[in-house]
Amino acid sequence: MRAPRSAAHTAPHYARHAPARTLLYALVDAHYPDFLARLEAEDRALPEYVHAEFDEYLRCGVLEHGFLRVVCEHCRTERLLAFSCKKRGFCPSCGARRMAESARHLVEEVFGPRPVRQWVLSFPYPLRFLFASQPEAIGPVLGLVQRVIAGWLADQAGVERAKAQCGAVTLIQRFGSALNLNVHFHMLWLDGVYEVVAARSDKPRLRRTRAPTSAQLTELADKIARRVCRHLVRKGWLEGEDESVFLSDSAGSDDGMDALRMSSITYRIATGRDAGRKVVTLQTLPGDAGSLEGEAGKVGGFSLHAGVAAEAHESHKLEKLCRYITRPAISEKRLSISPQGRVRYQLKTPWRNGTTHVEWDPVDFIAKLAALVPPPRAHLTRFHGIFAPNANLRAQLTPAHRGKGCRAPSAEVAGSDDRTPAEKRSAMTWAQRLKRVFNIDVTTCTHCGGSVRIVASIEDPNAICAILDHFGRHGALEEAHYRPAPRAPPAAAA
Repeated sequence: MRAPRSAAHTAPHYARHAPARTLLYALVDAHYPDFLARLEAEDRALPEYVHAEFDEYLRCGVLEHGFLRVVCEHCRTERLLAFSCKKRGFCPSCGARRMAESARHLVEEVFGPRPVRQWVLSFPYPLRFLFASQPEAIGPVLGLVQRVIAGWLADQAGVERAKAQCGAVTLIQRFGSALNLNVHFHMLWLDGVYEVVAARSDKPRLRRTRAPTSAQLTELADKIARRVCRHLVRKGWLEGEDESVFLSDSAGSDDGMDALRMSSITYRIATGRDAGRKVVTLQTLPGDAGSLEGEAGKVGGFSLHAGVAAEAHESHKLEKLCRYITRPAISEKRLSISPQGRVRYQLKTPWRNGTTHVEWDPVDFIAKLAALVPPPRAHLTRFHGIFAPNANLRAQLTPAHRGKGCRAPSAEVAGSDDRTPAEKRSAMTWAQRLKRVFNIDVTTCTHCGGSVRIVASIEDPNAICAILDHFGRHGALEEAHYRPAPRAPPAAAA
């Protein structure tokens, strides 16, 4: 049955993403070669994974590098869907795709209807550099942080630590609001603990805890700072004692990125004749404008914040929170060009001194993007407690009912979701992401309401050129769809 024409016109319409028209794409396309030339002149080089990030970004969403053909089965309206780069560095399109999929997974498959609180832990500059250069140092530190917070939650809930079971998901975020390299932890913790008693066979109940006060956050930040520094000294990453702790020579990496990373962390220019100077900032608000972060515990460069929470019935708020912590590194809406031709980026939240924008030379802007690219095989999402892959209670307490000792879900749970286990494990499709985020149903034709399906994947260069030339001649490429002209039936054979 066809959808009414009025409904088709009022519903949101899909428009093909054209990255080549964005300012970010234009800047990378124009100045990435200049950035490489400047590095070569300074006898420096980029590692292969950073080269691949830029090369794949310049191909992402561009029809000339391949696409899918999608056709309406009724009116034969056709669309072309360009391939994505699927990188983790700075591509806004692929970052938004990953954001939508991760948020859906966390809300529906991991947390479910439970109270969740966000804990944010930031580190001093030397440790940000260490974690960016040596990603293997993150895991043990994150384990220390997890144990400190889990112990505090158990104490607040009045549960013995040996019997308390917590649950958390950590998103290791690598960027700040000024496109600076800032490795910090966004941790989503269940706002309470489960008390597990061996003699009981019934499902454990969650015991709620109160929100931490500023004094408690400061105490926790101090404990985390002392334990983290002691651990890093034992491992040889830090040297010295008490207040005179500094990074050891082994804290750097051998991929040639250390200078770019340190410049990005400390808000300095990375290359060229002005290398080492502070980046240009615009202060358009009066000083001491305050901060929207709320109360936080701060000790020696460590900052712990836990002021944002979502109740069990606030699934929409939890999904917004999950999207926030899994968002892409760069927002194209805040990117612009100043009248002097410099790249200007608006801060998400003004700094305390009233700064609202930062500016770079276009080539140094490319250096900032390069510093944000994560090394390969560096996991940015970690699961703890009952959400850990081998946790005994994972299958029992998570909505997905998958984990160690997993049994088939009950009829009541199974009846609430018609998807098969394979469909639950699979990634969201392109159509599902658009419908969830923008309320756009691309499986239904906007012209006639018919069903839409993928008919071919075009990767051969000759076929790509032929199809794009054909679409271009019909003037349909800009509108992202093409409807073949009606034709008479074929003439009968003589």
